[in-house]
Amino acid sequence: MNKESHKSGWVSVVGSPNVGKSTLVNALIGEKLSIVSNKPQTTRHRITAIANGEDYQMVFSDTPGVLRPSYKMQEAMMKRVGEALEDADVIMAVTDVGEKYFEHGLFEKLKRTKVPVIVVLNKLDLGEQDIIAKKLTLLKEQVNPTAIIGVSALHNFNIKELKDLLISHLPQGEPYYPKEQISDLPEKFFVSEILREKILMYYQQEIPYSVEVVTTDFIETEKITRIRCEIFVNRHTQKAIIIGKAGSALKRTATAARLDLEKWLDAKVFLEVDVKVKKDWRDNDMHLKNFGYL
Repeated sequence: MNKESHKSGWVSVVGSPNVGKSTLVNALIGEKLSIVSNKPQTTRHRITAIANGEDYQMVFSDTPGVLRPSYKMQEAMMKRVGEALEDADVIMAVTDVGEKYFEHGLFEKLKRTKVPVIVVLNKLDLGEQDIIAKKLTLLKEQVNPTAIIGVSALHNFNIKELKDLLISHLPQGEPYYPKEQISDLPEKFFVSEILREKILMYYQQEIPYSVEVVTTDFIETEKITRIRCEIFVNRHTQKAIIIGKAGSALKRTATAARLDLEKWLDAKVFLEVDVKVKKDWRDNDMHLKNFGYL
């Protein structure tokens, strides 16, 4: 590594819910770190994902989708977005072909910042050429970004070009983390996220948004990794839905999570899952603090 030419920096990833921010970050680092689903508000925490090369280290902050908060948990999520914008060396503002405009508060911050702003128009595969051209022109006029690029994170289109563009705007400096590291978050966090991803996949309506997952035990041995998770919901009726008739729904969810965990850890996994009720936890400061939001 040539210290004089090495680049390191923080890239804060911001945008509305469901525009593909997490899919894009996963594509850029070549690993699935952030969970993805077709439901908004999938990302709740500020997730660190690290892309490493011989002459660069790019530390992404994948943030929750920008929205107007309805309860304290969402207020905490929006605070994380604000922190990410303040810490950034580069801002990657993500939109897609179907979004009309950036949320007003984010739009104002993008206009005021002195940090380079790279606007990414995602989901090019879903738009007609004339619509895409109009959208790119509008984004240039509205945001006046440092650069703008169209991509399809799902189909890996223009991802290398986007990566090169981001690297070109990083400041020179030594790596913040060891080059083999791809996140600074503990394994327990990602275990909880994998289980929560399955809840987003298998349950409808309010259930996924009323759930928090905590990994309480993570014990590795030569033969098996033993994991215990707790799923918290707002109400007893939600607990019954999560468990399902004779435990069938919970078994399906836990099995899907276990199979993903075995791939991720490259190890045999025994997963135990329990479901508990914490009434209105999304508006309770003590619970939010225990869950890492405050």
